[in-house]
Amino acid sequence: MSKIVIIVGTNRPGSNTAKVAAHLDAIYRALGQPTHLLDLAALPPEIFAVSSYAEKPAAFKPFSDAVLQSSGLHIVTPEYNGSVPGVLKYFIDMLKFPESFERKPVCFTGLAAGMWGALRPVEQLQAIFGYRNAHIYPERVFIPLVNSHLTPEGRIGNEETLGRLRSQAEGFVKFLATFGK
Repeated sequence: MSKIVIIVGTNRPGSNTAKVAAHLDAIYRALGQPTHLLDLAALPPEIFAVSSYAEKPAAFKPFSDAVLQSSGLHIVTPEYNGSVPGVLKYFIDMLKFPESFERKPVCFTGLAAGMWGALRPVEQLQAIFGYRNAHIYPERVFIPLVNSHLTPEGRIGNEETLGRLRSQAEGFVKFLATFGK
């Protein structure tokens, strides 16, 4: 069976992005879909050394392998200054080219404190992954004013938002099946 890697697109500790990604992980698991949650907050510090461009540190291998061995990627991204978080773009840049994303199904969920719900970063990521020949799943979910969707415990308390995430996950699982993954 296929394995979806859910990427937490920030390294901010305790981020809302990680909370939304945890919900997606639970949704996929309820669908019987194996997942792997890849949190950029756990990136090894040595990946940020300039020498990493030439040779990736051994501690980065589990991150790279997770992407390479996945059947599909579900990227959860916040919006930072109208764009993709720098650490997410750097992570993408550190992965093997072209095999990391070549013909790989990819799905996007965006969230933001503002009213656009990370529309810009998701569109920027679609351009990057399109360039890298990924298969982009068209159903995107945007969560604007994300703090109003989360309970004090960090759970999504808005049933409509949960329904959109469920619909997206169900559709992405079917999308993976069209590629035999």
